Amino acid sequence: MKIKKILFPTDFSETTVHTAAFAADLAGKYGASIYILHVIYDITRDSGIYGSRMDLDSLYLEVRKSAETEMDRIASAFAENLEVRKVIRIGSPYSDILSFADEESIDLIVIGSHGKKGLGEVLFGSTAHKVIRRAKCPVLTVRER
Repeated sequence: MKIKKILFPTDFSETTVHTAAFAADLAGKYGASIYILHVIYDITRDSGIYGSRMDLDSLYLEVRKSAETEMDRIASAFAENLEVRKVIRIGSPYSDILSFADEESIDLIVIGSHGKKGLGEVLFGSTAHKVIRRAKCPVLTVRER
């Protein structure tokens, strides 16, 4: 099996560092590129909540700035010899992860199995679980320690 492109989707939860270590180790062993993907949940998509487009745009801009800072922190932990690409999207996490994997012909998805908890998981379901069920490529799930 050839692994040239590894997708590491993250929600910046407590599993991020541990999961990133798995992605980095595999990328090093296979000489693969790593794509770090963060999907900002589009609150208008499934909720029926609508606000002024200007208000939402400014909200997403602030969230994007924060996400960029987190992604830079994560990317800096990878070895310098690894090719790392950072991508931020606004949408639905599991469907954007799957569509990105298809668009980029990803060979392996490495995803944390525990991210958001509580009410968020009840309302939206487990992103990792949905990715596992629908991905066209292999998915490695990493549990919290």
